[in-house]
Order: sequence, then C-alpha cells, then structure tokens
Amino acid sequence: QVQLVESGGGLVQAGGSLRLSCTTSTRTFGSYRMGWFRQAPGKERVFIAAISWNGGSTYYADSVKGRFTISRDGTKNTVYLQMNSLKPDDTAVYYCAADPRLVTTAQAMGVMSRYNYWGQGTQVTVSS
Repeated sequence: QVQLVESGGGLVQAGGSLRLSCTTSTRTFGSYRMGWFRQAPGKERVFIAAISWNGGSTYYADSVKGRFTISRDGTKNTVYLQMNSLKPDDTAVYYCAADPRLVTTAQAMGVMSRYNYWGQGTQVTVSS
C-alpha cells in the first residue's frame, strides 16, 4: 500500500504563488507515475498535471498550462506542484495520485482511473 501525504496548501491572493508537495511512503517511488488533480466545491475532481516515472514526460491541463509546473525529486520521494499566477478559479482541494503502470500516451497520464493511490488532499484558496 502506497501512502501519499500532500502539504503546502493555504490561502493566497490572486496573482500569488504556492508550491504543493506530495511525499510518498514507497521505496520504489522512481517507478511511479505521479499526478495532481483538484476538486472545487460542488464540482467533479479534474486533472491538473502529471509526470512520468522518470520525469521525462509531463502533461498539463489547458487551464494551468504555463502557470503550473510539476516536478519530482527521487531522493526525497516527493512530487511538487509549483503554482504561479494563481486565480480565484484555482480554489480547490488538491490531490496527489500515484500509479506504477505504464501508459503509452500523454493524454492517458491525465485519466483519473489510471491512478490507484491517492492522498487526502490539501486546500488551496485564492482570494480576489
């Protein structure tokens, strides 16, 4: 069982930045594809960003492309989501996800059902 723990959420003004972290319990972190999803109040959980097992491929939702950056640090078993130019619409609970299965397309990295392990989420609130 892989445990994921998110941190770094909080309250920020529009235009500000936050960096989310997701630390995993697995010793085979390097073999896991990692993703970030978010869920706004009253809405479905949606894909934000993903990174391949070796960091060689990344994939972003159009809504965050150019503002958010996903990265991973194998020495710390941690994946990050750097969020810049935040908007009130970015307000949501952000979830980290992991899966060891390979996918053959970038688009598949953004499919929620392709992730078996999930964190508890961290709240991000962007004020206007």
